[in-house]
Amino acid sequence: MTMLDTLPGRFAYNEDHEAFRQTVRSFLQKEGVPNVGQWEADRLVPKAFWRKAGEVGMLCPTVPEAYGGLGLDFGYNAIVDEEMSYLGVPAGFSLQSDIVCDYLVAYGSEEQKAQWLPRLVSGETITAIAMTEPGTGSDLQAIRTSAVKDGNHYVLNGSKTYITNGQNADLILVVAKTDPDAKPAYKGMSIILVEAEREGFKRGRKLDKIGQDAADTSELFFEDVRVPMTNCLGEEGKGFIYLMSQLPQERLSIAVGTQASAQKAFDETVEFTKTRKAFAGMVFDFQNTRFVLADLKAKLQVGWAHLDWAIKRHLAKELTPTEGAAAKLWHTELQWEVMDKCLQLHGGAGYMNEYPIARMWRAARVSRIYGGTNEIMKELIGRSL
Repeated sequence: MTMLDTLPGRFAYNEDHEAFRQTVRSFLQKEGVPNVGQWEADRLVPKAFWRKAGEVGMLCPTVPEAYGGLGLDFGYNAIVDEEMSYLGVPAGFSLQSDIVCDYLVAYGSEEQKAQWLPRLVSGETITAIAMTEPGTGSDLQAIRTSAVKDGNHYVLNGSKTYITNGQNADLILVVAKTDPDAKPAYKGMSIILVEAEREGFKRGRKLDKIGQDAADTSELFFEDVRVPMTNCLGEEGKGFIYLMSQLPQERLSIAVGTQASAQKAFDETVEFTKTRKAFAGMVFDFQNTRFVLADLKAKLQVGWAHLDWAIKRHLAKELTPTEGAAAKLWHTELQWEVMDKCLQLHGGAGYMNEYPIARMWRAARVSRIYGGTNEIMKELIGRSL
């Protein structure tokens, strides 16, 4: 049992969801948690772990049964996100399950769905989505990677960076300009499927980050990469619209993971302060310690209630882009507050990587950056006022 079992009043999930949680947790505790140290040393999660996760139904549970999936709702994705974040298992499953697979389900041709979705579910194929470039991040319309028509092929040129699953990816969804003269610019953007074995595709560095050491984040390069025009996902020129339409789920996914990791940091800190001696008693005995923890507990309680509300909204297909942005903003800010205050309560131990709180604190810093920076989230929310 973990703290996630004892949270009172969760209302996003039913009994089937919770039974699935036990399967996920058992798998992660057996196949994931004991190996995290080695994966951090290797700076990569092995592909074999993905295939094992596929065998127990953890990957892309929403894929329809006709394409090898379980045909379940996003609540099952959220269960995986919570458990992986709480237990600190760093594989990039959420990108594949919560983002990429839905693009293929929603916009892929029958041939693309039949070819790729069963492989995503089994873990045989690992995916990435390549948006960010060295010269542009949140402003997607400024991308420079091009996909120029040549006969019945596209020829791709450009570079991408900060790409999750970049080293392991077998299939990359590349956001590229198919019409550089389009006005407005977003009408010239498309999503092109690029298989990793294509000539001219190269992986760059596995980037050296300040946290999430085992997480696979890389540079990707495309030099005259030829792919058939049938590799365009959906309609040419609709890429930006597709990306925007899937953002509420992507940002909700981030909110789910950050809430769970914040809870883990809190639980670790309560245990640490009750066993760490200071002067005549324990660190927990100081009023300041209890007041800090009491404040965090109250905020976590509010966070779980809001998260369940957002999940229920999304399951009913009612979560708006603004609400998704607000969830990403609020839960990542809460995560950072919890991490920083919990590290402080660890004292000097909090600065040592041998303690879980140090690794969690480092890993949490990126949450307010990826999926759209929190400043962009405020801008999006502000535009809706």
